[in-house]
Amino acid sequence: MIPPNYSDICKPVNDLFSKDYPFGALKLEVKTTTANGVSFTVNGAQDLKSGAIISELKTKYADKVNGLTYTESWNTANLVTGQVEVSNKFAKGLKLEVSGSSALSSAKRALRSKINYQQENVFARVNIDALSPSATADVTVSRDGLLAGAELAYDLNSGAVTKTNSTVGYAGPDYLITLQGNNSLNLFQLAFYQRVTKNVEAGARAVYDYKNPEGGVSAELGSKYILDNDAYVKAKVDNAGRLGLSFTQLLRPGVKLSLAGLFDTARLQENTHKMGAALTFEA
Repeated sequence: MIPPNYSDICKPVNDLFSKDYPFGALKLEVKTTTANGVSFTVNGAQDLKSGAIISELKTKYADKVNGLTYTESWNTANLVTGQVEVSNKFAKGLKLEVSGSSALSSAKRALRSKINYQQENVFARVNIDALSPSATADVTVSRDGLLAGAELAYDLNSGAVTKTNSTVGYAGPDYLITLQGNNSLNLFQLAFYQRVTKNVEAGARAVYDYKNPEGGVSAELGSKYILDNDAYVKAKVDNAGRLGLSFTQLLRPGVKLSLAGLFDTARLQENTHKMGAALTFEA
């Protein structure tokens, strides 16, 4: 079995606490795919506090026969990006990627290359930023449900390691437990996720900052309950008393609506709460 890449080791937990919670914004996403395989995605979001609107148009073409994918995007910050991926062309499990971006209204530029390699029990990645210049590498290995991964970033100008993260965990048939040590083992996170039943998911995570022991441990509990084939609700609460609620409904095939609110239960009478909604069209 191929393990997840390092960024996705904790994906079930992170999705439980972050997806379907459009706090403080109105979001719209439209996805369409043409007959020849070209997909278009339009994203838009308005911040309910400032009124600022951001949007992005993304085009993606996949040549599955040759393992080639080309993606380009343009957003309201006038940032244009392009990306080319080649998968399984030179070796099984090997993906090469080159991407670049340019801000039309400034001198901001980026040029990156990535190498992903995945095989049984291992997933490795190398990301090189040619203009910084810097390099990031990570690897995940697995065996009989056990997971271990590490990430390292290196600045080529200063010759210094700028980031070291590590994760160990265990993935069972319907649960996942992980322990992360980030920021050179100064920030620790313990996370747990379980699919309790076919309709119920639950999770918890606790974070401790070794450099700020006075802050104590921050903890968060979350759950998801599937009402039927077209709707589900989610809830989460942390030790500061912030309560997040979400309701997602499939209005019709390809049309999904999410409504969410974040409430500070310690200051119910104050104007600190955040509401939001997200609407997705897909065809």
